[in-house]
Amino acid sequence: MATFDDILEEAGKFGRFQKRIFALMCLVSAPWAGVYTGIVFQGFTPDHWCRDPAVAERRQACGWSLERSRSLTLPPDNRSGTPQPSSCSQFHLDWNSTGLACDTESLDLSSAPTRRCQDGWEYDYEGRRSFVTEFDLVCSDGWWVDMYQVSVNVGFLIGSLAIGYLADRFGRKMSFLMSNVFNAGTGILVAVAPNYVTLLVFRMLHGFGVKGGWMVGYVQITEIVGVEFRRTVGVLYQMFFSIGVLILPLLAYYITDWRWLQVAFTAPYFFFLSYYWFIPESPRWLLSQNRKSRAVVIMEEMAKENKRTLSKNIEEISPDNTNGDSTTASFMDLIRTPKMRKHTLILSYCWFTSAVVYQGLIMRLGLLGGNVYIDFLISGAVEFPAALLILLTIDRIGRRLPFATANIVAGASCFITALVPDSMFWVKTVVACIGRLGITMAFEMVVFINTELYPTVIRNLGVSVCSTLCDIGGMVSPFLLYRLAVIWLELPLIVFGALAFLAGGLVLLLPETKGMPLPDTVDDIEFPDSLASPDDCLCKKRTKKTEMIQRHL
Repeated sequence: MATFDDILEEAGKFGRFQKRIFALMCLVSAPWAGVYTGIVFQGFTPDHWCRDPAVAERRQACGWSLERSRSLTLPPDNRSGTPQPSSCSQFHLDWNSTGLACDTESLDLSSAPTRRCQDGWEYDYEGRRSFVTEFDLVCSDGWWVDMYQVSVNVGFLIGSLAIGYLADRFGRKMSFLMSNVFNAGTGILVAVAPNYVTLLVFRMLHGFGVKGGWMVGYVQITEIVGVEFRRTVGVLYQMFFSIGVLILPLLAYYITDWRWLQVAFTAPYFFFLSYYWFIPESPRWLLSQNRKSRAVVIMEEMAKENKRTLSKNIEEISPDNTNGDSTTASFMDLIRTPKMRKHTLILSYCWFTSAVVYQGLIMRLGLLGGNVYIDFLISGAVEFPAALLILLTIDRIGRRLPFATANIVAGASCFITALVPDSMFWVKTVVACIGRLGITMAFEMVVFINTELYPTVIRNLGVSVCSTLCDIGGMVSPFLLYRLAVIWLELPLIVFGALAFLAGGLVLLLPETKGMPLPDTVDDIEFPDSLASPDDCLCKKRTKKTEMIQRHL
């Protein structure tokens, strides 16, 4: 009886049919970059100071400069080591009783009382508007900015699990389309939110659909190509996220209002609804649901578009796992035995670290005070070599060494960037870009290494559980960045560096999986010597079974 992969061999493993769907699905990755990293522009916190209506009135009447009026409003703040005008306090003076007109040269403010801002803030933002400036999320309310990114990561966490389940239950195509209906609606709700609390709720709902839809797209393209193309299409699919990162600063430069920028992020999801007419349901999923007739129709369409001929009896096609044993997986299987427990703890930590450091380095660009558009563009460009390095190394050197090296390079770069003085701007920039390259490479590698270190019976469960630490890391990252930066701007980099260094060391404790057959059972993990080499002529049956399992990744 012919299996799906037998028919795929004849229909074409990566022909015109698959390339068309792959190209359409890759577009899904680009707008996700705006949702994930858009806080750099939407939540940008510009220089700000207390608004004093009396001083503002005198400034217009007397022709004072902005700097002069600020010196009369703001007490000095020595937290940075050098006196700077305070952002969160002001002199407490009754200007109507000072008896002064426009001449303030003799006014001594050294002993004047101060108070917290009472009449809001003024912002130096050149006509641009972020939700920070609209809702005055500065000073004691600055932590609310952190919640903007936390809310979307909560949505990512819940949505990836829920939509993943729905994709297995109701199909890839239907789940993908429904997630995009949800994305389009909630994205517009974010743009029109009347207050910050509702904004956070809508942002969480938006995250619920975005990541889940992205994951369904990833599964869709890997299920219709041959096994030898799956890692390549997976890495390239993620690379389109980097393309979105490059497009983001260009959009933000010309769209100066955060609400309209949100509309720009959301617009592609309306376009993705047209995929109803351009992408098929996954024939592999249809077979798993015993919907053979529909799967046969799609495979015939695939062969026709790829200009191939199906010679085998396609009507006898069956799922690849008809001879497999069904086993119920549980969370305890991930931690019950020593090596499984080690893999689960290390991989979970790597997911967590990748999210914290990657997201933290991106959001840090909004704190540096330089040209955030150019800085963001440069840092985004260095993500492309990461995909190339992965493709060049994993089948030559292996998985473990490049994975560990990527984390260690990211950690070392964070430490060096923190210690390099600001006067050495280009050195600081280059080292920071190397760190971004390293953590991007680590982030992309943890995805498929996770699948290779779990046995078939609990592989999906293992990846789902470990990857939840990615979303938890996304929740933690804003607090580490914004709250520690208040103490010292470079302190978050020290923390990021320590996390990445530890991840690099822990990765070296994992086994190398290059050239190894995929494990079937927990015993194959605990006793790796029982796994036969693919070159062992006595184990051809085992190797064939392993190749069959690989096709499901």
